[in-house]
Amino acid sequence: MKVSLIRNRKSYIMNYVHIKVVAGTGKESWKERSTDHFEVSVKEKAERNEANTRVLQLVANHFKVPVNKVRIVNGHRHPSKLLVVEK
Repeated sequence: MKVSLIRNRKSYIMNYVHIKVVAGTGKESWKERSTDHFEVSVKEKAERNEANTRVLQLVANHFKVPVNKVRIVNGHRHPSKLLVVEK
């Protein structure tokens, strides 16, 4: 889903992305289920926001945007997360 916003004469496009995260695995993996649904495995444990931080880095890398343009909207403490990516 894409949402267009106009702020201060600049146009922002926001993509909503659904991520299912498996934390604490032996190796990282990235599976694209559709254009806005992904399954991600990360080595970091789901403690002290380590896994969430790594997921944000991976999503930013996939969409080729800075990490500060990706944020978690819903699911901070759950494996299923809703993220927004600003372009």
